[in-house]
Amino acid sequence: MRKVIGLAVAAALAAAFSGATAGAQVALKPGTPFILTWTPQQQSDGYRSMETVYKAEIIKRGDQVHPLPMAARQIDPTFSYAGKTWTVDRYMQAYNVSGVLVLKDGKILLERYAMGRKPTDRWTSFSVAKSVTSTLVGAAIADGKIKSINAPVTDYIPELKGSGYDGVTVRQLLMMSSGVRWNEDYTDPKADVAVAGTEVTEPGVNPMVSYMRKLPRANPPGTKFHYNTGETDLVGILVSNAVGKSVSEYASETLWKPYGMEADAIWVTDLGGHERGGCCLSMTLRDYARVGQFILDGGKAGGKQVLPDWWIGQATTKQIDNGDAGYGYFWWMRSNGSYEAVGIYGQSITTFRDDRIIIVTNAAWPTAVGRELNAARTAFVDAARAAAKAAS
Repeated sequence: MRKVIGLAVAAALAAAFSGATAGAQVALKPGTPFILTWTPQQQSDGYRSMETVYKAEIIKRGDQVHPLPMAARQIDPTFSYAGKTWTVDRYMQAYNVSGVLVLKDGKILLERYAMGRKPTDRWTSFSVAKSVTSTLVGAAIADGKIKSINAPVTDYIPELKGSGYDGVTVRQLLMMSSGVRWNEDYTDPKADVAVAGTEVTEPGVNPMVSYMRKLPRANPPGTKFHYNTGETDLVGILVSNAVGKSVSEYASETLWKPYGMEADAIWVTDLGGHERGGCCLSMTLRDYARVGQFILDGGKAGGKQVLPDWWIGQATTKQIDNGDAGYGYFWWMRSNGSYEAVGIYGQSITTFRDDRIIIVTNAAWPTAVGRELNAARTAFVDAARAAAKAAS
């Protein structure tokens, strides 16, 4: 399941990053190569500086920084995988990992960088952004800007009225269960995932909204999980319409400033100039960890409850069967008891709720997804978790 979904997301990025003439994202530099064909050096350079390649908006940090103190006892796990013994450094070198960070009870037990990356360097999230977008939905509900998680999507994206999205709720979008027909076949150049949002067909209407409101209904809403990259961008548009400002501005006001992120983040925009709800938010390694800690600590920032008190309990637990361990609100459930935000090429925030452990990885894998790549990361995560538990 994970491999199929990851490849489908890769196809979505093919549409999103194919350049000025054919992609939803316009490259700032003429001749910029297609992102899924970047060389290892282009990955290393580009993933840490996406705003120099693509148009993006800034999520501004505030004056205070949420502390992540070093734990008294640091960890340096070794583990067995594929018949070999691995150190953290060996794992990072072999799998083009630019940063790993392990938190236990909000304290850093392991923080390491590679590929020339510095602690101040940002790194692109790919689909980890989806989990942040979901969190902003929760904030908008708490602020009274979205009436209810069961509110109709058409209340906030009126251009979808009369389409397959009539009767679909915000919750059903977050569960990827709208029931609207969507082809995410990465082998088909005519699939929805390859062509949605790639051109302006209705001036004044976001290209993704314009495309998706023409799609028919395939299943009753809320009955079937169907991975749909386009709908994650719709959720970003829904948030900005509801709150009356850009997603970046709202993320700054509700999370980056009050929680105390250490650096400005950047969010890549689509052909219509809107931040992509499903992709490409860049932040520092420690700020990835702070996103995880914000969720683990119940969604509080600056002494205020940013998210409804029920939100995290639903968002990070199984809401629908996805053929694996379940899916929440743009968060993946795993059989080891964790919940994850995941992006292709090796981006992840893995949280073990009961252990209060958060493990972050940023990478530039040689391929977008792969069974062996995932297995190696799982082996590292399991070892890091075990070492973190033993250190307490």
